[in-house]
Amino acid sequence: MSKATQNTWKLLRTAPPTAWFGLIMVSIYIVVALLAPIFAPYGETEVVDVAGLSIGDNPSFLLGTDHIGRDVLSRIIYGARNTVGLAFITTVLTFAIGAVMGLLAAVLGGWFDQILSRIVDVLMSIPPLIFALLILTIIGTSVINMILVIAILDSTRVFRLARAVGMNIVVMDYVEVARLRGEGLWWIIRHEVLPNISAPLAAEFGLRFCFVFLFVASLSFLGLGLQPPTADWGSMVREMATLITFGLPTPLFPAAAVALLTVSVNFVVDWFLHKTSGLKS
Repeated sequence: MSKATQNTWKLLRTAPPTAWFGLIMVSIYIVVALLAPIFAPYGETEVVDVAGLSIGDNPSFLLGTDHIGRDVLSRIIYGARNTVGLAFITTVLTFAIGAVMGLLAAVLGGWFDQILSRIVDVLMSIPPLIFALLILTIIGTSVINMILVIAILDSTRVFRLARAVGMNIVVMDYVEVARLRGEGLWWIIRHEVLPNISAPLAAEFGLRFCFVFLFVASLSFLGLGLQPPTADWGSMVREMATLITFGLPTPLFPAAAVALLTVSVNFVVDWFLHKTSGLKS
């Protein structure tokens, strides 16, 4: 067993129960998302109950069926692939934009920093959900458009963090020495700045994933996210919301999937922040 593996197991053994719960649940979500066709008893859009609205009275449908007879459990499983996968891709793009721009602003400073910072201030002054609804209404609600809009709007938060922590590093002596040696801009960012701010950026990635994940679910709930018949947790809640009036808890299942993943990721992020901050239990 390598030293890195030993250190990982040692770190996991000291993790609190909340962190273990979060890690286990996140792992389950990942496995289910990757192997959705294997775990789902029925197809994503397959109508399996012509009577519809079945719950609890048919063992073939563990969580019942929706308003048109599709198996809710199968759609929740496929929804993990669609919703979580889309949120992850969007979060990666968010960091690619925000972190790079933030580090460039911190290292270059001057007019480049001032221009980017003022643009970010303007974007952050507008409520992101309202801004996203406006833009998507104008340009259309395709998946690519939604990813780009959310990534650009949310990258402003990453920019502010990367710029703030980066500015604390660029004033250090070893960065100045690297500049005197003639090292280039990207070399300084990769080898001097980025390694020293990786912990807060990693924690921010987890938090940002939660926000993006909820953002995607909110847009889908409002009808501007993933479009039917694609399984998506936000749109599933919207489609089945009226079933609550009939005493059917069906809409609560995708809502619970959203809440459970959000709580689990936050547990892991809290533990990671606690370890990287050097605080003692």
